[in-house]
Amino acid sequence: MHELSLAQSLITQILALAAEHQARKVNRVVVILGPFSGVVRDSFEFGFSILKKEQEPVRDARLELETPDPEYRCLGCDKVAGIPFSGQSDRLDLACFGLPAKQCPWCGSNRLSPEGGVELILKQLEME
Repeated sequence: MHELSLAQSLITQILALAAEHQARKVNRVVVILGPFSGVVRDSFEFGFSILKKEQEPVRDARLELETPDPEYRCLGCDKVAGIPFSGQSDRLDLACFGLPAKQCPWCGSNRLSPEGGVELILKQLEME
């Protein structure tokens, strides 16, 4: 479960920023979680909720995860399109076969390659 170590790294980063800005308390943490990051959202949230209890400045912090729509590069026309998952079956299709069950909105090709989406970025902190 690498999500626990990722949550610990996030808390370490937050604590360093809080100390740098002389903040006593962190109220809100916003993180961008890429759709192809390989991070299990529920496990990451659970890990954060457990580990934050050990550190006073983040004890009451609220974690908000933003997951942008996945983007794909069309191998037919070379354009990039954000194509949201329409349901659980698409997520299973992607996970099982590595290929999205999608079509390019410009040329209709189904030859699409995931573009980016592997990020785990601390976007915003609210501190006092």
